[in-house]
Amino acid sequence: MPRRRKSQKQMILEMLESGAKVTPMSALNSCGVFRLAAVIFDLRQMGHNIQTNNVKSHTGNSYAEYTLA
Repeated sequence: MPRRRKSQKQMILEMLESGAKVTPMSALNSCGVFRLAAVIFDLRQMGHNIQTNNVKSHTGNSYAEYTLA
């Protein structure tokens, strides 16, 4: 009997509910999510209160960091 795999939305939601800050790199490494913004958009449409914080890295690039409010 095959095991049922969790969806990307469910994995990201579990990370957020555990109190972790989710970045594009952490989502890619731990969940295989390449389009994090699309997953966050869907979770917001489902009614989850997710906050976005724009972070600037030491190289000058900026990226989003998501937390559950």
